[in-house]
Amino acid sequence: MAVVAPAKPVAIAVDDGFLAALAAILSDRMSTAQAVRDQHGRDESYHEVEAPDVVVFPETTEEVAAIVKLCAANDVPLIPFGTGTSLEGGVAATRGGVCIDMSRMNAILRVSTDDLDVTVQAGVTRKQLNEHLKTTGLFFPIDPGADASLGGMAATRASGTNAVRYGTMRENVLALTVVMPDGRIVKTARRARKSSAGYDLTRIFVGSEGTLCVITEVTLRLYGVPEAISAAVCPFDSLEGAVRTVIQTIQMGVPIARVELLDELSVKAVNAYSKLDHPVQPTLFFEFHGTEAGVVEQAEMVQAIASEHGGGDFKFATLAEDRNALWQARHNAYYASLRLRPGSKGWPTDVCVPISRLADAILETQEDLKTSTLIAPMVGHVGDGNFHLVLLVDPDNPADLVEAQRINDRLVERALAMGGTCTGEHGIGLGKRDFLIAEHGEAISVMRQIKQALDPQGIMNPGKVLRP
Repeated sequence: MAVVAPAKPVAIAVDDGFLAALAAILSDRMSTAQAVRDQHGRDESYHEVEAPDVVVFPETTEEVAAIVKLCAANDVPLIPFGTGTSLEGGVAATRGGVCIDMSRMNAILRVSTDDLDVTVQAGVTRKQLNEHLKTTGLFFPIDPGADASLGGMAATRASGTNAVRYGTMRENVLALTVVMPDGRIVKTARRARKSSAGYDLTRIFVGSEGTLCVITEVTLRLYGVPEAISAAVCPFDSLEGAVRTVIQTIQMGVPIARVELLDELSVKAVNAYSKLDHPVQPTLFFEFHGTEAGVVEQAEMVQAIASEHGGGDFKFATLAEDRNALWQARHNAYYASLRLRPGSKGWPTDVCVPISRLADAILETQEDLKTSTLIAPMVGHVGDGNFHLVLLVDPDNPADLVEAQRINDRLVERALAMGGTCTGEHGIGLGKRDFLIAEHGEAISVMRQIKQALDPQGIMNPGKVLRP
């Protein structure tokens, strides 16, 4: 399933007249400086920088609509940009055009503690929201690691470490305000927790990666802060034992909030980067939420399961600062991995499989890595069958890139054969477009019809998700 690079599309020229029209909308909130353009033409992946012609910084939905109308009238591509933390080249400006940076749209518009929901502008980040909610007794649980924008998280259908208990963005976005490719402003739903009125536009736009609309406002579910929270770390004699522990824990219905897997390489990297001293063994990080008694009961049940599969002693963290340090170390695993091969770039990839096939998928992938020339630490949100590799490559070494592609192809082919998906949370962007075809078959034609109907000019984040 090797990916063949298409001919590079011709960039669209953005002339002085177009820039003057943009300036009339935004005043001085735009930039054509090369450094700013380069910053907005890349994410955290291995994909090369493809810079837009101009970056704009709107502050309202109406300004976004005016920008989109101008782009539509001139056939100029546009690319929404959150914080640039995506991992599949989703913000690369493959045809130049206008990058719409949402960072100034960072107002929290409404919080309803009675209804457990909140409406925010798309540029609000998850940490900003949770800081704002501190005095309410509520929190927003979706945690992809990076302090991503909530609009970007909706656009990529993000999830992360808490998904095993709280779900993904798909389950937690109640409504959106979006600007369509012709500049219309659309609200996809009301605040009711359920509705059977019409097509579910919210679900169509969640995960659309900027190819169907620009998300400007997001209404989200909130949750009560648990009475008690406890985190724990447990090393294992074998990777299989750690994975079997997760499978049995999920199948027994233990309501854990988080369970993260790190292989030996990842533990070694995290120890060095975050100055920790975990045993360099396959390791599970757990977090338990509930009442004081419930948290103790959950931990005891998981300890008993782990002991049957070669698990060692649990090291607990109950103080907030200790838990935060533990999870920050886990979130830094990507940057820690890069230190294993100084000067390398990360080729991050992920798949997700049914929980019953998780052990097979991980162990077969580890066998592939034993014969590979690349260093490739593994981490996983294994409570929902999702795991990641960081393939460390020298981007100037063609052999590295060929080997990374080989490992990635085998990983995805294996996941699809097991009834899984080519990406659990990274999205498609540029990097996994051909795997999407293998996964969905004829459904791709329906996706193309939706794209053509909503964006007939093809100006919305062109080249992403579906090949032109």
